[in-house]
Amino acid sequence: MTDILDPMDRRLLRELQTDASLSLADLAERVGLSQSPCWKRVKRLEAQGIIERRVALLDREQLDLGLVVFVSVRAGRHDQLWLDQFTKEASALPEVVEFYRMSGETDYLLKVVVRDIAAYDRFYKRLIATAALGDVTSAFGLEQIKYTTALPI
Repeated sequence: MTDILDPMDRRLLRELQTDASLSLADLAERVGLSQSPCWKRVKRLEAQGIIERRVALLDREQLDLGLVVFVSVRAGRHDQLWLDQFTKEASALPEVVEFYRMSGETDYLLKVVVRDIAAYDRFYKRLIATAALGDVTSAFGLEQIKYTTALPI
């Protein structure tokens, strides 16, 4: 897919990753295009699914969501029914902000954002009720060193 992106597309995407609220006029000026070609490129990138959506990034500390927990899960079983149930139920938990199926010792890795340890305990009890889990290990983030949603394009 990336071979269809020319340098102008990449410039547009970098600018939008930095600030998706830019007006079309400002975006066009920043990348050196007139508004109409800029708009057409953005619409094409959206139609191709390269731009999935535009969102607001929130400051979790100001929202009293200061605890980040990385939860490693080993599957209780390895069959499609278990997988479907677990992924559906765990994905529906609003505290789960990222969810990956992994290779290696851990089958699934969840990034969970909660207020504090008590909130995590309540989350944990809901998580283990989703499916028969083999093992659950939690690692608490002590300090966020880097956080970005910008992809290296």
